[in-house]
Amino acid sequence: MAEAQSPVVASDEAKPSTHAAPSRYVCTNTLTGHRRAVSCIKFSPDGLWLASSSADMTIRLWKTDGVGKEWKCAHTLRGHTQGVSDASFSADSLYLASASDDRTIKVWSVASGKMLKTLRGHANFVFCVNFSPQGNLLASGSFDESLRLWDVKTGRCLKILPAHSDPVSGVDFNCDGTLLVSGSTSTPNPTPHPHPHTLPKAQPHPHPSSEPNPSL
Repeated sequence: MAEAQSPVVASDEAKPSTHAAPSRYVCTNTLTGHRRAVSCIKFSPDGLWLASSSADMTIRLWKTDGVGKEWKCAHTLRGHTQGVSDASFSADSLYLASASDDRTIKVWSVASGKMLKTLRGHANFVFCVNFSPQGNLLASGSFDESLRLWDVKTGRCLKILPAHSDPVSGVDFNCDGTLLVSGSTSTPNPTPHPHPHTLPKAQPHPHPSSEPNPSL
């Protein structure tokens, strides 16, 4: 029996009719292909791509050709050995980072779909990942309760922040990249608790090597 596919649904705000209640959303696209649960969906900053990650160990990159047109899967990114929890585009939309239960973060070329780097160091599932606004840093959070900062160009871990006593569930940079915030799920109260970290002001530098699969 074929395994059921998990859909990704895109919607657009419909124009309200003169007799209807205020604006509502209608489905414009249903994207199918993932074989297990979809864990996250992210638009690229330039709006030309949609990334979806899944427990099926893949990330799919969809070309968003506008409302009313069918969105096509341009690349299926394979390389993780366990489910993918999160994905993040760089600010210039050229690169995608993915976080997985296989304890790694991978960096991909959006245009070609090729894997550029594998970042290793977390001791347990990686739940979340995010690029800095300049694109030179990645932040990742893990079930191992740590937050890590990575140099995108070299793939080297620059700093380990043992900021939480529970799994790190979310990370994000502020607009100039000088502040990083992390959230954790605590027991018995599973509410994320923001924890800010001040970073030195960073200068952008060249993006990762375009050579395929230089795993670290």
